[in-house]
Amino acid sequence: MSSPESSSGAAAPAPTVGFVSLGCPKALTDSELILTQLRAEGYQTSKTFAGADLVIVNTCGFIDDAVKESLDTIGEALAENGRVIVTGCLGAKAGHAGGTLVQEVHPKVLAVTGPQATQEVMDAVHRHVPKPHDPFIDLVPEARAEFRGLAGIKLTPKHYAYQKISEGCNHRCTFCIIPGMRGDLVSRPIGDVLNEARALFESGVKELLVVSQDTSAYGVDVRYRTGFWDGKPVKTRLFELCEALGNLAEAHGAWVRLHYVYPYPHVDEILPLMAAGRILPYLDVPFQHAHPDVLRRMKRPASGERNLERLAAWRAACPEIVVRSTFIAGFPGETEEEFQYLLDFLHEAQIDRAGCFAYSPVEGAAANALPGQLPQALREERRARFMAVAEAVSAARLQRRIGASMQVLVDQAPALGRKGGRGRSYADAPEIDGTVRLLAPEKASKTLKVGEFTRARIVAAEGHDLVGLPI
Repeated sequence: MSSPESSSGAAAPAPTVGFVSLGCPKALTDSELILTQLRAEGYQTSKTFAGADLVIVNTCGFIDDAVKESLDTIGEALAENGRVIVTGCLGAKAGHAGGTLVQEVHPKVLAVTGPQATQEVMDAVHRHVPKPHDPFIDLVPEARAEFRGLAGIKLTPKHYAYQKISEGCNHRCTFCIIPGMRGDLVSRPIGDVLNEARALFESGVKELLVVSQDTSAYGVDVRYRTGFWDGKPVKTRLFELCEALGNLAEAHGAWVRLHYVYPYPHVDEILPLMAAGRILPYLDVPFQHAHPDVLRRMKRPASGERNLERLAAWRAACPEIVVRSTFIAGFPGETEEEFQYLLDFLHEAQIDRAGCFAYSPVEGAAANALPGQLPQALREERRARFMAVAEAVSAARLQRRIGASMQVLVDQAPALGRKGGRGRSYADAPEIDGTVRLLAPEKASKTLKVGEFTRARIVAAEGHDLVGLPI
């Protein structure tokens, strides 16, 4: 008796899973792992809800706006598709009746998991949409731009990728609930990290963005255990990781950029690598505030004074270093004097790129119980004042770039850049910093190509961005 497949002469189409990823780059790497597993098992994936066999929503649950966006997206997926699996940070958030917040708001979801839960998500997918028939023949992912060997599927453009080196965090900052959702620090084996990095570089990645909840603490949980890579011993520690990544990047003419770096003393060790061009002279350091009393209420490590000393030492060791940071204005109990202290710090620290959030109480955070909760209007007013100072500092520092020649990684280049394009210098991380607007090249033979580097002479500054002439 013939099967439906043999009688029709063609295999049944593979089931399709719609997918949406919300939140930070760390959540994006979780999405990439799930998508890689889906494709390895033969499922098709889609960015749309309608027509899919089910939808997966990877959520963010850190601040109120992110929670609302995630809940709204789940609602849209339910309305358009009806079969929804939820994962990510919001999935770990408890509701008021003992279940999860997601299930309270959207009781029709098929399943809910927390972050970094690839296997739990796949188990839920298998329950509701069985795996396609032959994973060893029909289910091998085809050679598409986003599938990168050992590194799996990536949701970023082909020329840059995020790499998560650890999960969780050992800090207990009073405004944050991430440890409750993602747990304590768990560092990835250094051999696995380096194998993945090599696969990414070999696939054409020109910029590797290293992320985690606390990049500086890499290896603390395993006491900097010695691992092995390519048959050689290498410590599970930030300096050794950066040294090895720098060697890999140099062999492929690529960049390595560090994010979420706490200003611990041992970070000083990597400044010579930056000065030598092995990794980018760029640090994303989440200072959050500067006044020692506010930092104590936040339960943050270090203090404003020590941070100023550390910044000065970093700039002495590597004058080209660019520092970006994030801050919170209007934290509970913040006085006008404490806020002015923060503004003074910003002037003195000369932070190249600074972002600021008005304090937002997050359900489950210890800061909610602190005395001195400020009115929302005052929090927003202080945020606006902070950003006015931050933008003035940043603009003044950008002016110093005019006349310089900089290497630019091209992100956009319509018609081979004959009318110009857009890219980023070493000072610009994708989506959070500025860009370099590239003018039309003066030479007719000069072209631009996405994912490749070009030299540009900086001729002007426009707000957070620079204007460069390809040379």
